[in-house]
Amino acid sequence: MRRATAVGVGALLALAAVAASSVEDAAAPGDEAGTRPMPDFLGRGLWRVFTHLDRRTRLDVHDVSGRDRRVLWPPRWEVCTQYPAAGTVLDRRTTVMIGVVRKGETCPPRVRDARR
Repeated sequence: MRRATAVGVGALLALAAVAASSVEDAAAPGDEAGTRPMPDFLGRGLWRVFTHLDRRTRLDVHDVSGRDRRVLWPPRWEVCTQYPAAGTVLDRRTTVMIGVVRKGETCPPRVRDARR
């Protein structure tokens, strides 16, 4: 059981490395200075966050359903909250915070109200 978990995590890290390298190849013009505007991830899959942010961006992902689950497989999660807001310029010191729920679940009411 322990080995299967290690293999699963290794596969996830390999996929993330491939996605990060492909994103770097298609870098936006603002990347030379190390700044980019924050994309709008609300309602999108968590995998999009990993593929659209620079690999050096500090990222804090947490479950906002109240169940305090660990987020292990990004394709199974959907973004409910994000900080900073879309359009905010990201620099190397910015920590991006993403609140997620499992796909198919609805965002908690207090989270949906904060999105408006």
